[in-house]
Amino acid sequence: MSVPGASNTVLEAVVPYSRMSMIQLLTKIPAKYCSQQTADEMALLAYNRALKLSSPGSPVLGVGFTGSLATTRPKQGDHRFHLSTRTSDRHWASTVTLSKGLRSRDQEEKVSSYFLLKAIANACKVSSTFDSELTESDVVADECERFFDEDKELEQLINGQICFKVYPFSSDKSNGDRKIILPGSFNPLHDGHLKLLEAATSICGDGYPCFELSAINADKPPLSIPQIKERVMQFEKIGKTVIISNQPYFYKKAELFPGSAFVIGADTAVRLINPKYYDGSYDRMIETLSGCKRTGCTFIVAGRKVDGTFKVLEDFDVPEVLKDMFVPIPAERFRMDISSTEIRRSCGL
Repeated sequence: MSVPGASNTVLEAVVPYSRMSMIQLLTKIPAKYCSQQTADEMALLAYNRALKLSSPGSPVLGVGFTGSLATTRPKQGDHRFHLSTRTSDRHWASTVTLSKGLRSRDQEEKVSSYFLLKAIANACKVSSTFDSELTESDVVADECERFFDEDKELEQLINGQICFKVYPFSSDKSNGDRKIILPGSFNPLHDGHLKLLEAATSICGDGYPCFELSAINADKPPLSIPQIKERVMQFEKIGKTVIISNQPYFYKKAELFPGSAFVIGADTAVRLINPKYYDGSYDRMIETLSGCKRTGCTFIVAGRKVDGTFKVLEDFDVPEVLKDMFVPIPAERFRMDISSTEIRRSCGL
């Protein structure tokens, strides 16, 4: 980070130096603090964090490093370090055991740092000219490399190992850090979805418009990998970016995409503010949506038919403390009385 322009590539660096820091990072007590498994878990956490911090579709890398190097007292065990890198389609790991007593702490720091930089360069597919300064007495062991195809990545998404996958089919450039997200099942994707996101983008101004499909449903089985890929193909055909997530609830989507504007219909908005969906608790509804508000998220609300009658945001009694979260799309800017359910019904599906 001492190199000018490093902010163009470095998203975040976390140093869980104490044991308690590591426990909080991993949300568990590791079997061993200095191990390949711990480095792998750190790399996966870093990869998921990078996904959240980057603009949609940007290639990201997560790196995990843990080591036991020379210290103020002689060590009974080896001087070693474990490295792991994770990208969307590749995981690489290696353990290096240094020759004990050959180097000072500063020298071991330098060797491990160079090896780490070389691993980052390899993961980014760029050449590295520096030497890691390892000697013949040092041992590079347990090096492994795994590649993931699209099906494997989606399987990891469904299982909760990765938080989302972006299909950046759109040629649009990100205009600011905020995402303008239209969530849905898109079964099928139709013109109403496209026009709604266009209208919401014109209301929001700055932001990156995209669609979001959750592979996990609140009251149905998860989508299968073939189902996900079939729905993704709809967006590829029209050149629109879609994010596949594993979070069906908006309070979880808000944690996943902080600062985003979620585009919803009035039928969804009325459910969001109905205590019925919070175990009948008005206070829990306020608490949950206030949590979304603290992440900087807003809801852009379009008119929709509710129980057969066209309704807009102004027809509902939004609690005062939440009103600034909900932004209406005027009916003259957008109204299309069409739904995926009606399309499936008309097709006999």
